[in-house]
Amino acid sequence: MTQGSESVRFGKRTTDTVLHRFERWARDTPAARALIAGPDSLTYAELDARADRLARRLLGSGLPPGALVAVGTARQSELIVALLAVLKAGGAYAVLDVRSPRSGRRQLAAAQPLVLLTDAAQHAALDDGGGPRVIRLDAEAAAIGGPRAEQPADRPADRLADPSAQPASDPPADRLPGSAGAQPGRTAAVLFTGAAEPRAVPVGNGLLLAAHDGWAEVARPTAQDRHLFTVGTDVTAFAAGWTRALCSGGALVLSPRSGWQPEDIRAAVATERVTVLHTDPAGAARLLIEDAEQQTLTPAAHRGADPAARSLRLLAVSGDRLYLDEQATLQMRLRPGARVLNVYGSAECAGIGTWFELPQLPHPLDDPEQISLLGTAFPGFRAEVHGGEIRLLPPDGGDAIPTGDLGRLRADGLLEYGGRIRDRITLPGGRWLDPYPVESAIRSHDGIGAVILKGVDGPRGPRRLVAYVAPPPGGPTGAGRVLLPDIEELRDHLAGKVLREESPRTVIRLRALPRTTTGQEDRDALPLPIMPAAAGRPGSKAGKYGSAASQGETPAGCAAGCGGVGLGFVALILTNLLWPGSTELGGVPQPWAFLFFLLYVFECVAFGIGVVFLFGGRARMLRQRRSPSLTVAAHLAVSYLLLAWWPQDNLYRLAAKQDWPRQAALVYAFNIPLMIAGVVVAAYVVSKPADPFDFHDPVDDWPDR
Repeated sequence: MTQGSESVRFGKRTTDTVLHRFERWARDTPAARALIAGPDSLTYAELDARADRLARRLLGSGLPPGALVAVGTARQSELIVALLAVLKAGGAYAVLDVRSPRSGRRQLAAAQPLVLLTDAAQHAALDDGGGPRVIRLDAEAAAIGGPRAEQPADRPADRLADPSAQPASDPPADRLPGSAGAQPGRTAAVLFTGAAEPRAVPVGNGLLLAAHDGWAEVARPTAQDRHLFTVGTDVTAFAAGWTRALCSGGALVLSPRSGWQPEDIRAAVATERVTVLHTDPAGAARLLIEDAEQQTLTPAAHRGADPAARSLRLLAVSGDRLYLDEQATLQMRLRPGARVLNVYGSAECAGIGTWFELPQLPHPLDDPEQISLLGTAFPGFRAEVHGGEIRLLPPDGGDAIPTGDLGRLRADGLLEYGGRIRDRITLPGGRWLDPYPVESAIRSHDGIGAVILKGVDGPRGPRRLVAYVAPPPGGPTGAGRVLLPDIEELRDHLAGKVLREESPRTVIRLRALPRTTTGQEDRDALPLPIMPAAAGRPGSKAGKYGSAASQGETPAGCAAGCGGVGLGFVALILTNLLWPGSTELGGVPQPWAFLFFLLYVFECVAFGIGVVFLFGGRARMLRQRRSPSLTVAAHLAVSYLLLAWWPQDNLYRLAAKQDWPRQAALVYAFNIPLMIAGVVVAAYVVSKPADPFDFHDPVDDWPDR
């Protein structure tokens, strides 16, 4: 099934581009604010002039047509100048993640650009000396790029670093290649997917413009709008979405620092009177619910009472699933007439694909906490569901783009989200489980606001289904909130909703789910379950983190102890066979003979326990989440401390006191290793175990902690 609209058509012969749209506004409204970033604020005329100067330096450095230029700078106003300059010079841009140099280097390796535009602060972090030619954006710095730094300073690439310089050989502004238009199919930008290993996705001039036009038809931006993006500049929402402001005559509100901090967004929205906010679900909840409640707002408060939200007329949420009840809550926190859009798209479609807002619903729906609607395709785009997978069709008539997400087209014509294919869990027996339906059923519990169901492999036994739950925005102690459930309560809630084998066996309660820089829930950052014995509420069959079926520590401990004692008596019988006469006590008077015999028994039992620990103790030690190498060393050290006494004492008793060679051999064979083992155990004891909750603020007042 396919849905789509032809309101925006892709013109294969048009010379119009997003750059042309920006330059038109720069000519018509030169004094209007384009960038609002504190001391780095620029009007349209100033932004256009600075981009022209930098573009001429790029051309003077020998930049060929269509060349890819990566831009990595923490100064967001300088970033926008660089993007426009690259387009004016006829090239294509790629925005790098400068907040995480490791991520930025991966993006650099994936894109393989010809030139890297950066500044002194990010140069060393992004460039390892073997990559693209580096051109510094610092006004006073010379362009450097490995061996090119040894060339004379009057070369064109060196002049490029100083935008104020104007060599006579620079081409005039009216000859900038980008200003005259470009072929729709020529790459204008390279966007990066949000995967752990980034993938470079080229986007043509025509698609970038079509994405802007499709967005403009739905969002209806005006020249009075002020746009703020809370995501990182390398994320598709910003790297392709800056056109939403600068191609409609509006202003971009940028962070005067390297990037927006959560605590600064609320103040910026209120101070700069932002009208269009582009964010992810967690960012929207933080601004309109969590921060608002800290300002003593309640759900029943006047809709226009929140200063941070009073100016907003449009809230665009993208990056992850947004449930209907969450969207309705966000809508309630805005003033009457404001809109909340759930935007769904991919890098291959320049960040858009479908959109949904509550007025699209033909009638009220039951269970809004279990439904996430993606709505309908943006004008010019199409969406289809093939084999259960959502595919997006861009306006250029190309092939359908698999999104990796599941969905279905409802009878009312709306596209409904169904989870991600990569999140599927392999159950014992090889059967696949899509966690999204189970997560949605779990989320219907009154006290749960967010949930991830994950399959976790234990050290032994089959894969365990673990539910990671977090409270609704505002915390578990707010008015009318229900505390997060334990595993037994959660299982009772799911009875009749999901199959028993699809129900989680363990629940881990978090303050908030971890998220990536793109706003998506980060399943890889979830902690491993720790299931101590006898944890939980008094009288409960399950502890906080698991059910009775998962708490087999005590029976296993008894089995290990009994096995060790049994092996100890076997060792006691074998002693006289291996070391004849070593335990002879005929000439020793009482009570000393009994004490020595008791010592022999303890040595043999310690040996038996050591054998059991050698083969069964490592798995239990791994649960302490200390360093793997230190855990292995400590496991072997403890095993040696238990095993060594039996052979050591028997060999000592058979060695003559004046047999110095044998005495020395025994000391170095047993005593020195025992000392080393003691040091290893001491290091293991004092080492800090990895805290599975160190990525978030723990909720100290939750019961059964």
